[in-house]
Amino acid sequence: MTYTTIFFDLDDTLYPHESGLWQGIKDRISLYMHEKLGFSWDEIPAQREEYFLKHGTTLRGIQANFDVDESAYHAYVHQLPLDAYIAPDPNLRALLEHLPQKRIIFTSADAKHAQRVLAHLQISDYFEQILDIYAIAPHAKPQPEAFARAMEIVRESDPHNCVMIDDLPRTTRAAKDFGFFSILKGDKGNANDADARLENWKDLPYILNGKKP
Repeated sequence: MTYTTIFFDLDDTLYPHESGLWQGIKDRISLYMHEKLGFSWDEIPAQREEYFLKHGTTLRGIQANFDVDESAYHAYVHQLPLDAYIAPDPNLRALLEHLPQKRIIFTSADAKHAQRVLAHLQISDYFEQILDIYAIAPHAKPQPEAFARAMEIVRESDPHNCVMIDDLPRTTRAAKDFGFFSILKGDKGNANDADARLENWKDLPYILNGKKP
């Protein structure tokens, strides 16, 4: 199969989960819910899980129940020093430089955060477009409407031409069900959650060509 577009998730996908950056963002989300929305610390974990499962992201759940400034929310939760967490990966840069497919960032964050992370990783020039939470509003991954909107924006008519690389099993499972070739980055989930699993970026060309690394 010849794929023409690869959608890359951002957080915990383009940098290692072990970096702690995404955990730092999640901690900032909880702090936002406590300081700005008045949730007690005890109720935040269950409330976040409910929002996440029902609406796709915690933010979408918050928006369904509160009048919030979305741009202020993103600025608050992403207010972290990137150099304390992540650094450029030469293997990732070399891979992106030689991939023939269209490369798209598909994130549930906002474009400002994505641009900041990509610049810090020194890979901004390798991506043609950023699809952020605004681009696919009011939907969010893993909703099928989000994948449909993403295809529409990048002018892909056949989901079988598309690849989704993400660290969340529920996203890769939904992308697979939608018709994308889905690749689960990292060690979460199981064999039913994606078409393939990726731990080292150098193995991606083999996976895309239907071969074992």
